[in-house]
Amino acid sequence: NKICQSCSMPLSKDPNGGGTEADGSISLLYCSYCYEKGQFLQPDISAHEMMDFVKNKVKEMGFPGFIAGWMVKRIPKLRRWKGNR
Repeated sequence: NKICQSCSMPLSKDPNGGGTEADGSISLLYCSYCYEKGQFLQPDISAHEMMDFVKNKVKEMGFPGFIAGWMVKRIPKLRRWKGNR
């Protein structure tokens, strides 16, 4: 996986190289903003709330709203959200 399976951030952009599993190893699925020590940092967030959160972050980075909207479209299809839409 080249993108976080929770927020869709490219894992290559993660300053920590990815989230961490319970044993301290680097997660191959999730970024450090979403996942730490084998647990999600926002365990109760929904896919729709994650889409809003990421869209706002992308806009804060200076991207236009339509680009931010396009970037978050795939979030509900990611591994974390399958069955949790």
